[in-house]
Amino acid sequence: MATDKLFTVAGVSTLDGVTKVRFANDTMRVKVLQKHGHTDPILIELETAMTKLDAVKFIQGLPEFEGVAAQAAIADYLEDHAPKAKAVATPTATKAPAKTKVKATTVDMEDSPI
Repeated sequence: MATDKLFTVAGVSTLDGVTKVRFANDTMRVKVLQKHGHTDPILIELETAMTKLDAVKFIQGLPEFEGVAAQAAIADYLEDHAPKAKAVATPTATKAPAKTKVKATTVDMEDSPI
């Protein structure tokens, strides 16, 4: 999420059987949603202006959003938009020790059985 935009109203609504989280800055947004065919719009004014992620976390525990559809929409939003923990880089295998060259001398070869 690359925006710092703040919202004062958040909630959920259903359009064509799909419930999604909605954001606005005025509760009159309900009328616009209904006009465009949304059903069961539930929008509440937030205590303070919040980012989308903060607003969703806030409404998650409110009694107005206890329904299965609302909780599923909230969970989907959080899953898609919550910051992901960065993967910790695992160390790569250590390098094998450098091979040392052994130089054979004629003295070493004198005792060989060949």
